[in-house]
Amino acid sequence: MATKSAVRTDKAPAPFQGAPYSQAIRCGDFVFVSGQLPLSPAGEVVGTTIEEQTEQVFRNLKAILEAAGSGLGKIVKTTVFLVDFADFAAMNEVYRKHVGDVPPARSTVSVKDFARGARIEIEAIASA
Repeated sequence: MATKSAVRTDKAPAPFQGAPYSQAIRCGDFVFVSGQLPLSPAGEVVGTTIEEQTEQVFRNLKAILEAAGSGLGKIVKTTVFLVDFADFAAMNEVYRKHVGDVPPARSTVSVKDFARGARIEIEAIASA
């Protein structure tokens, strides 16, 4: 059985107020990244538009995946959570720039809201 280990980097926001989750878990050949909001490493919301917020989410995903020895090009599955499905097309344009020529499998879900004006959250699974 594969051993799991927590991934932690200061280049992405830490779990909220010591909540019991890791930024990511590396297990065997995979990295499971917790949902990333458009927060700076200091925990402040970055941007007001869906484009700005999606870019920040990908900065966080990149930092965490690189800390795990992976990268954005190794993402195999994402789940995108949007507050407003009217943001879908604009989010997709930013998303497309970051996921490469063979985009990962993906689910996109509408949610009621996020704290502090965040409009998007993305969780990811990548190969190590």
